[in-house]
Amino acid sequence: MAKRSKTAQTAYDIALPVAKEMGFDLVDAEYKKEGQSMFLRLFIDKKGGLGIDDCEEFSKVIDPILDESMKRDEDYFEVSSPGLTRPLETMADYIRYEDQKLEVSLFSEGGHGKQFLATIKGASEESETITFEDEDGNRFDIGLKDIAKAVRHIEF
Repeated sequence: MAKRSKTAQTAYDIALPVAKEMGFDLVDAEYKKEGQSMFLRLFIDKKGGLGIDDCEEFSKVIDPILDESMKRDEDYFEVSSPGLTRPLETMADYIRYEDQKLEVSLFSEGGHGKQFLATIKGASEESETITFEDEDGNRFDIGLKDIAKAVRHIEF
């Protein structure tokens, strides 16, 4: 789980069941100062991708709930996508991006090298392992704890 401020964690806890009910994954929440202003941001995603309309829809639903449930001092409230190249950190991230190609870096040298390009073919929350398939069709499992960084491979 991401390290969050108390305000961000409270917003996350309130928004999580609402996001699930609406078919979104609540990826993270942050409460931080930018310039002279304070921002509260909720980051959502969904399998198949997210559009601006999704962010707007979730914002319209969650904003009054947050107003009612918590003391809010931010100058700005935003709902956003986590971005195309945000590192995958949780098993939920790997499940959401199944069949997506990733650039993976391991903490130590593995059977496929310390860095490789592979497609997610499955993820087990129970064992916290991800099944990858390399470009030659070989499948292999890597433990979540062994992954230093994994980002989606974007081809233009």
